[in-house]
Amino acid sequence: MRHQVQLPAGLSLRPWAPSDARTVLRAFAEPLMERQADAPVATFADAERWIERRRGQWRRESAYAFAVTDDADTALGGVAVGRLDLRHGTGWISYWTTSAARGRGVATHGCRGLAQWCFTELGLFRLELGHRTDNPASCRVALAAGFATEALQRQKLAWDGVRHDVETHARLATDPQPA
Repeated sequence: MRHQVQLPAGLSLRPWAPSDARTVLRAFAEPLMERQADAPVATFADAERWIERRRGQWRRESAYAFAVTDDADTALGGVAVGRLDLRHGTGWISYWTTSAARGRGVATHGCRGLAQWCFTELGLFRLELGHRTDNPASCRVALAAGFATEALQRQKLAWDGVRHDVETHARLATDPQPA
């Protein structure tokens, strides 16, 4: 199984490394990002534990998280596939970028590369993802990465006492490559 994936625009995917802890800490300190982590990331030690959990998932083959890096090997964001169901060939995709990398195609290229990796390396057939409907940037990433809109899940998520609708997308191994 390949652990490094070359992407366009001088980007690549690689597993998270301990040296990425500062980037993880800065990213999850942002107000919009803090609830995206599986546990609070408020200290350097929290960031190290976040990375170790990603590495542990690789070892257990339960999920695969990659840093999206530039040509200097600096992490600009992350993409991951989890909720793997190998019997049915499905997985759930997630992605995020640092504030400095937003709007530069990092998430789109990372998501496209991860999808291809999932189809070729894991043999998955269907990939799914979801985003809040009040996050149009995430929708643009999903569509540009070749994920077709499938459904609206009404009031699926609750944060700070507010219910949020979630739009779901999917991409199949047989779908055409995005332009």
